[in-house]
Amino acid sequence: MRSSETKLNTFNSLSLGGAAALGWYLASSAVLSGSAADVVPVLGTVAIAALLPAYLGVRRARFVTDKQSLALGQRIDVLNEHAIVNVVDRSTNLIEVNDRFLEATGYSKEELIGTSMHKLYCDENQKLAPTIHLLLSTGKSWSGETPIRRKDGSVFFTHTTVRPIYDLKGNWIGSISARTDVTQTHELLAARDIAQVTDEMKEDIWIVDCEMMAATYMNKVALGRLGLRRAAEQLIPLSQLKGVDGVGSIVATCREMRSTGADNAQFETEYCGKPFHIGITRLKVGTLKGRFMVVMADMSKRVSEEQRKSDFISTVSHELRSPLTSIKGAMGLLLSRAAGELPDKAVSMLEIAHRNADRLVLIINDILDLEKIAAGRMEFDRRDVNLTDLVTETKNANVTMQKRFAVKVESNSDDSPIWINTDPNRIIQVLNNFLSNACKFSKSGSAVRIVIEDQGDSVRVAVKDQGTGIPIKDQHKVFERFADMENSNRSAKGGTGLGLSICKAIVEGLGGNIGFETTEGIGTTFYFVLPKTEANMESTPADNVVKMRSAS
Repeated sequence: MRSSETKLNTFNSLSLGGAAALGWYLASSAVLSGSAADVVPVLGTVAIAALLPAYLGVRRARFVTDKQSLALGQRIDVLNEHAIVNVVDRSTNLIEVNDRFLEATGYSKEELIGTSMHKLYCDENQKLAPTIHLLLSTGKSWSGETPIRRKDGSVFFTHTTVRPIYDLKGNWIGSISARTDVTQTHELLAARDIAQVTDEMKEDIWIVDCEMMAATYMNKVALGRLGLRRAAEQLIPLSQLKGVDGVGSIVATCREMRSTGADNAQFETEYCGKPFHIGITRLKVGTLKGRFMVVMADMSKRVSEEQRKSDFISTVSHELRSPLTSIKGAMGLLLSRAAGELPDKAVSMLEIAHRNADRLVLIINDILDLEKIAAGRMEFDRRDVNLTDLVTETKNANVTMQKRFAVKVESNSDDSPIWINTDPNRIIQVLNNFLSNACKFSKSGSAVRIVIEDQGDSVRVAVKDQGTGIPIKDQHKVFERFADMENSNRSAKGGTGLGLSICKAIVEGLGGNIGFETTEGIGTTFYFVLPKTEANMESTPADNVVKMRSAS
């Protein structure tokens, strides 16, 4: 009897009162007419689950016989033990929950009562809420799957039935929900679907558990490559695979991601004797949470094709450059009057041919550089150099360009040395590109200014012109190959359309960054910033390091 009194006190503390219990009983009498075995597995056309006080309220109202009340109480006890139950008012504020609800969500009763049920809803529930509210307001029930967010932020899946509750006057005053945890079923179905999909993929797929240091899943391709057979629920210890090329890198990366909290990593390595691209992703759902999915793509075919393309371009370029160098040298001798005086018309024609030979050499060099960049074979000859001297050398080397476009090149340098550890030839290549572009696109009679700025651990070099500027619609493709911009007029200016993309690769390969500032009708400033010493370099794509992106 003491137990009944305790439950009755709990019931009386609810704002719904005995009338609500009676209303619920009347609404659910059909449900309770079956046996407990009929009700629990189906999870209810909804249970009154934790509300044994409802039974007491009904009994006091003498609407049921002692025999009926006993049967009802037994069913309520069973449902209270097996179902996750909560009661809310019309505003979805929680007014009662059972122990199963507290166990499932991780909250205490004090933390929940009086708060909105919406705090436990995931985005999917938020979208469903108006639909459920409308059904309840019209006297209808709702049943379906709802994910619920626990106190720790994790999510579990429930099959839920929601029924309206009425007072004695027939007014809708709230609802009661009974849930069954179907997370395991949900995850088994998801795992089955994942297995079906991944088994059809051409890539090798692993699921790795770092705590057990084992692969908990491998698709058919991965198993076949390693000569393994699938066994249900069989773990594959990674120590068993330590003799396989590349596995050490995969294990090390998973461990690093686990310790740093990173969500993704990508790198290339030799795996089973072939070049592979490895992508690793942290899983965040259900029982897979905290494990890592490893996706391995065989790059053999792509690498082979790229090598053939690279070899072809390299061969053609070298075969072109050798005779072109001889032709250009011969024309240079003629222009220097080494073979005697030439008619003015002949000199004019030779100058045109010589300029075009220069342009062909530039194109060939750019193509070779692009291939080196694409293949990751661009090398840098680092040494300590005076950046001021490099700027002066570039300025003097472009005197012909200045005369041709009638511009004057100025510098803010006072000849004070600025020492930097870098590749001088590559820096001159970048400066030549900046300066030649500035001369080509500047107005005749204007000035091009080179500005060197010592920034402590780094140095910034900028080349500013007084040209037409870059249109807003073209600014996003400035560093793209063969960018077709409105005012570029590449053929007339003598450019290849490759220079700035190569400059970007060079500067970033040296650990710096590159950019531009422009105003239409006023001019453009191209600049790069480089660390003074190699120790100050940030990681770059050329460093062949694992790239990681932390969770946001």
